[in-house]
Amino acid sequence: MVHPSFPPDPHSFARPQEVSVHHLTLELTVDMGARVLQGTATWQLARAAPAATELVLDTRDLHIERITVNGAPEGVAFRLGPEHPVLGRALHISLPAAAAAVSIHYQTVPGAAALQWLTPEQTGGRRHPFLFTQSQAILARTWLPCQDSPGVRFTYEAHVQVPAHLLALMSAENPQARNPSGQYHFRMRQPIPAYLMALAVGDVQFRALSSRTGVYAEPVTLPEAAAEFEDLENMVATAEDLYGPYRWERYDLLVLPPSFPFGGMENPRLTFVTPTILAGDKSLTSLVAHELAHSWSGNLVTNATWNDFWLNEGFTVYFERRIMERLYGRPYADMLQVLGHTSLQHTLQELGSGSPDTHLYLHLAGRDPDEGLTDIAYEKGNYLLLNLEHLVGRPALDTFIQEYFARHSFQSMDTAAFVQYLRRELLDHYPGLEEKLQLQAWIYGPGIPAGAPPVSSERFAAVDGAAQRWQEGTPATELATASWSSHEWVHFLQGLPASLPEARLAELDAAFGFTHSGNAEILAAWFPHTIAAGYAPAHATLHQFLTRVGRRKFLTPLYRALLATPGGLEQARALYAQARPNYHAVATVTFDALLGPPTEYAGITGS
Repeated sequence: MVHPSFPPDPHSFARPQEVSVHHLTLELTVDMGARVLQGTATWQLARAAPAATELVLDTRDLHIERITVNGAPEGVAFRLGPEHPVLGRALHISLPAAAAAVSIHYQTVPGAAALQWLTPEQTGGRRHPFLFTQSQAILARTWLPCQDSPGVRFTYEAHVQVPAHLLALMSAENPQARNPSGQYHFRMRQPIPAYLMALAVGDVQFRALSSRTGVYAEPVTLPEAAAEFEDLENMVATAEDLYGPYRWERYDLLVLPPSFPFGGMENPRLTFVTPTILAGDKSLTSLVAHELAHSWSGNLVTNATWNDFWLNEGFTVYFERRIMERLYGRPYADMLQVLGHTSLQHTLQELGSGSPDTHLYLHLAGRDPDEGLTDIAYEKGNYLLLNLEHLVGRPALDTFIQEYFARHSFQSMDTAAFVQYLRRELLDHYPGLEEKLQLQAWIYGPGIPAGAPPVSSERFAAVDGAAQRWQEGTPATELATASWSSHEWVHFLQGLPASLPEARLAELDAAFGFTHSGNAEILAAWFPHTIAAGYAPAHATLHQFLTRVGRRKFLTPLYRALLATPGGLEQARALYAQARPNYHAVATVTFDALLGPPTEYAGITGS
């Protein structure tokens, strides 16, 4: 389903204004040894242009074997368009006049960008292989011929064959126990865009957390995960109280192996999460609140194109922090706002405050849409909503957001249409408000407009005081840190001078054990200091972190910190050559550009 007034998607070859897909029946066999998926995708069609003679789908690196129409045995003509380095190839399928369904028989390639195949050694249990997908932004086309645009939604059912000792899961109604036959059947009754298609296959088990929530994880990880996420039902109920009913029936989590490139992925009914948030004290569960919030912002109302990505993430960050405030109090949520604002300032500095890439509405045509996945969409989008809250008050903004989700459920939204809706339903009720808000400057201009409300945290003010006392000579062991959360430790480390000598780092390490912390957020904030100082006691832990963890948020600043040191390029390349097989394609695209693919320098580093 596609809204006819939406502008064309620059990241899709499809022409849904002529013929669109609305339901998928997927038959797949998962070959863990060969690292391929083989099967048939049958699409039910809707003709917006009755005279249309062609269906156009997105593909990338797919072997198309044959295509049939309406279940007939004979094939129909098709052709693949020229290869585009980002978009792949258009699949043009000739349609007879009576064509209502098209079946594509196909196979993926072992290097399909969406598919991460893990050896047993790369998993927590180290006994069985593992597969997971990452379809956002335009990687669904590497494992499924589809109209790979967020403006096109469809329902689906799937039949998946996997090895008998493994469990299969999808972004759909899921099994909670292994089937000895290895055959699994899935159904998603709510329409979703292709980027929310997800599949995982591995040695995982399920534990219920409430009647509608639960967690899947490898057996070795499941007890820790169940304890960490025991507040999940409270999160869902809090979100519903804020912005309306949860529309996807169940909300479950799947804890993936460490190579997952993101903190989380909001696949409907089954959020994928990184094990790096298993801190033991629930201090990093705001990430789960973020993915849950996507059940409204993104999954329920979706950006029409990747130029409109801020409509997903800005609302989701705002919603996430409202959930955390309800659960843990305003001072806690204020810490999250300050950390986010700090990340936003770093991104603005990195991109340049005048860069077009710091606009909320982006122009990504001809580029990989992953280039728009920065803190601009997340934190600048959230900051706009904070500014709006400051001007109209929470009750008015909450009413607006509730109605926005309710009126546009299971639809897509582009920036221009959203601006019209915002004006009609909120801004026009307050004369002069749009000028005070500087809406055009926020959305279509660079940087942060002047006059935005400040962001502060009383708990961080206490942390800043402790950091200052330490820098003035107070021993680290005498600082009052017993009640600090992960967020306070991260803020403490981020606020320290960038060039601390080894002796000062050793004092902090002896007092607080940073190098051997089990908390990934703390380690990621600590390592830039150890890299800059050449602090030897952290070298082994840094090496282990970079070669095991695949989360791009952590890896990018660490590789850049290495590059800023003498001899750092050679060290970074040597580490990357070892770590790259454990990273998802979403991450290797970033680091190949930063460091060069290992094939270019393996002889230099000896890797």
